[in-house]
Amino acid sequence: MTVYVLTGHEVLTEALSHPGVRKELRYWRAWNEGEIPQDWPLLTWVTPDNMLTADGERHRRLRRLVSQAFTPRRVEVLRPRIREITAELLTDMEAAGPAPVDLRAGLSLPLPMTVISELLGVAEHDRDHMHRMVHTIFDATTPPEKAVGVHTELQSTLGALAEHKAREPDDDLTSALLQVRAEGDGELTQSELVWTLILMIGAGYETTMNLIGNAVHALLTHPDQLELARSGRVSWSDVVEETLRWDPSIQFMPLRYTAEDLTLAGVPVPAGEPLLMGYGAAGRDPARHGADAHLFDLTREQKGHLAFSHGPHFCLGAGLARSEGETALSMLFDRFPGLRLDEGAGPEREPSLVANVWETLPVRLW
Repeated sequence: MTVYVLTGHEVLTEALSHPGVRKELRYWRAWNEGEIPQDWPLLTWVTPDNMLTADGERHRRLRRLVSQAFTPRRVEVLRPRIREITAELLTDMEAAGPAPVDLRAGLSLPLPMTVISELLGVAEHDRDHMHRMVHTIFDATTPPEKAVGVHTELQSTLGALAEHKAREPDDDLTSALLQVRAEGDGELTQSELVWTLILMIGAGYETTMNLIGNAVHALLTHPDQLELARSGRVSWSDVVEETLRWDPSIQFMPLRYTAEDLTLAGVPVPAGEPLLMGYGAAGRDPARHGADAHLFDLTREQKGHLAFSHGPHFCLGAGLARSEGETALSMLFDRFPGLRLDEGAGPEREPSLVANVWETLPVRLW
C-alpha cells in the first residue's frame, strides 16, 4: 500500500485546505477495491462517523451544530473550574511526599480527563473506565480486533449517556447538543451524536494530556527557557504555543485522500491515494521556522504552527486546550519552584505513530 507522507509546513497547509483533498473514506481507492485488511492497525482512525471524517456540507452541518453547543462562553465559564481542579491535583501530588511523582498520573492525565468529563456530563464513577477505553484506542500497540471492540463499547457507553441526558438534561455539553438537535428538527442523528461525543472526549483529553506533559519535559530539559517563563519575560501562552510547534500532541494524523489528480510539493499524486499528515515534522520545518527550527525557543517570533490543524477542520477545542495548558503550567511551576526530572527512573515515550505522549514522566517536586 502506498501512502504519501506530508512533512513540510507549506505543503501541509496547502493540503489541509485544498478542495481536492478529502476526509471521507469513500475517496480511498485501495479501500474501495478491498485491499485494506480488517486487521489493519489504523482501522479505527479512518472508519469513525463524525465531523473529523466528514466533508463538504455534512461537515459544515455537524460543525455548526457542535459550535452552537460548544461556545466560547462555555469555555470561558470553565476557567475557574480548571484552576480548582489543578489546585486539587497539585495538593494531592504534594501529599505524596519527597518520593518521585509521575506527572502524567498526577496532573497531565487527570486534569483534562476531569474537565472534559464534567463538560460532557460523564459521571465521576465512569471516568476511569472512559479513560481506559479512550487510551486503548490511542495506544498504537493495541491489537486491531481489541481496538474495534473497545470502540464498540465506547459507543454503547456514550449512547447510554445521551439517553440519560435526554431524560434528565443538565448544564453540560451533552445536554446542550441534545437541545440543539431538538431545535434543529432532528438534524443531528443519534449515531452522529454518539460519534461526536467520542471525538470530543478523545480530542479533549488525550491531546491536552500530551500538551501538558510535553511542555513540562521541554521546560525541565531547557532550564534557560524555564527561567524566561518564571521571570515573566515570556508568557505561559508562549510556552504552550512553542510546545505545540516543537513537540505537538499529534505527530502524524491518518488519513486524508486525494479526490482528484493533484501535484503537492512538486510530486504528482493520483486521485484515490491516502495522505498521512506529519504535524510534528511541519513544526520543525526550517523553511517555515528558520535554521533553528529544531530548537525549543520561547522567544521565537514566528509562532505559527499546525498542531490544531488548518482549514475547515481546525480544532474546535483549541481554546479549551490552551486554557488548560496555560493554567496547569503556571500553577505547577508556581507551586513547585524546585520541580525537576527524577534522576533515577527516566521518562518513557509511548510507542505510537499518532500520539506524541510520555508514558511516564517521573519528577521530584523539591
